Amino acid sequence: MMELVVYGVFVGLSLLAYGTRHLANKSEDKKISVSNVNFKSFQKSFFLVYFLALLGDWLQGPYVYKLYAYYGFKESQIAVLYVAGFASSVVFGTCTGPLADIFGRRKCAIAFSIIYTFCCLTKLSPNFNILFIGRIFGGIATSMLFSTFESWYVYEHSEKHGYPPEWIGITFSITTFWNGIIAILAGIISNVGAETLGFGPVAPFVVALGPLVVCGILVIRTWEENYGNRKNDFSGSCMEGLRIIFRDENILLLGTIQSLLESCMYIFVFLWTPVLDTGSTSAPLGMVFSSFMVCIMIGSSTFSLLASKGFSEENILKFCLYLIAGTMTVCCFTARPDASSLDTLISFAAFLVLEIGIGMYFPAISYLRSQVIPESHRANVMNWFRVPMNIITCGALLCLHIESVSRDKRLVFGACLVLALTGILLCNRFMKTFGAKRMEKLQPVDLGKEEKSGLLTEAEG
Repeated sequence: MMELVVYGVFVGLSLLAYGTRHLANKSEDKKISVSNVNFKSFQKSFFLVYFLALLGDWLQGPYVYKLYAYYGFKESQIAVLYVAGFASSVVFGTCTGPLADIFGRRKCAIAFSIIYTFCCLTKLSPNFNILFIGRIFGGIATSMLFSTFESWYVYEHSEKHGYPPEWIGITFSITTFWNGIIAILAGIISNVGAETLGFGPVAPFVVALGPLVVCGILVIRTWEENYGNRKNDFSGSCMEGLRIIFRDENILLLGTIQSLLESCMYIFVFLWTPVLDTGSTSAPLGMVFSSFMVCIMIGSSTFSLLASKGFSEENILKFCLYLIAGTMTVCCFTARPDASSLDTLISFAAFLVLEIGIGMYFPAISYLRSQVIPESHRANVMNWFRVPMNIITCGALLCLHIESVSRDKRLVFGACLVLALTGILLCNRFMKTFGAKRMEKLQPVDLGKEEKSGLLTEAEG
């Protein structure tokens, strides 16, 4: 029953995603067309490497929880493994960017391939300690994925080749679109390997070895080394981002809102599998994951439609928080220990709505960050935003060691509801301060459409 529902929902959502994307394209201005042959060749060399890295990352998403459960670990033990990955991001996430600047982005991209390949290999072992080490290295690799590759491209684009800066937006609008397509395909491939062909939940991690190894080989063979500012003091560079956050109320408010909302998102990353894949109701997790990714694409298109109708990004952000608060409220009733099949279906529907909200959230927050964070310290400040998010997420998952919380997930969804409601209150304050500051400028900045139509920056990572 659940399997038929999931496949039917995936087909319906795919048609809806196509329709909303078509409407969004009609509402947007015609994109800049670039016919420079050398630029297109340079783009393709970046896309090939980056898309393989993304595929290797996304393939690991749908069956992480299922694999740990397959090895016989209790939910509290699985939570510790998730916490190891998030804690690793807290410790290393703020320094991967500066380290890449100092030691070289090409070297870090090669290191990403090696580290993430090792992470996948640890999944072949049922030993808890080996899996724990793998999660730590996975957190490091994820931080490198969302800093090193983009930094390498921007330097090559601007400093080495001297292409116009507006062409950068063209490249990243393409990567944003294909990121979503790759995520959907990764979910389907994972489902086929684990469920259809019957190789079990370890299959997606074996498949992920291919693109990760090829990615590293291509970096070695086709990329040249480049660096950032190698003269900056490492510790001073990291702390400067923190000082900037506390000096500007808009940055502090936006960063807090981001931390609260993304905490809900990453707690959901852990919870969706045990809620949907119960003893009485078994769901095809790869197709569920692909359905989530289609919903994110629908949300991205919905953002473009709302923006074209005159809705401000801060209003769209507030609407996303309301959507998340609503879905968490629903799950506070349906994610009970003795959930019926109908309860599970309602939870699944709520999760789909949540993912649509997430799809709207990413382009909204990207635009707002571009307006309030100084360009010179953007990567540093954004890494600091992730610290409280990871701490909140780790705290929530560690609470699963408490038997009453582990048995009744509604308590965790209730905590997420509180986070979302707090985000709404802070968003009201941000809208006042940000609006006042924008009025002072008299001439608002007209950002490129491609930055407003982003789909996914660190997913699930």
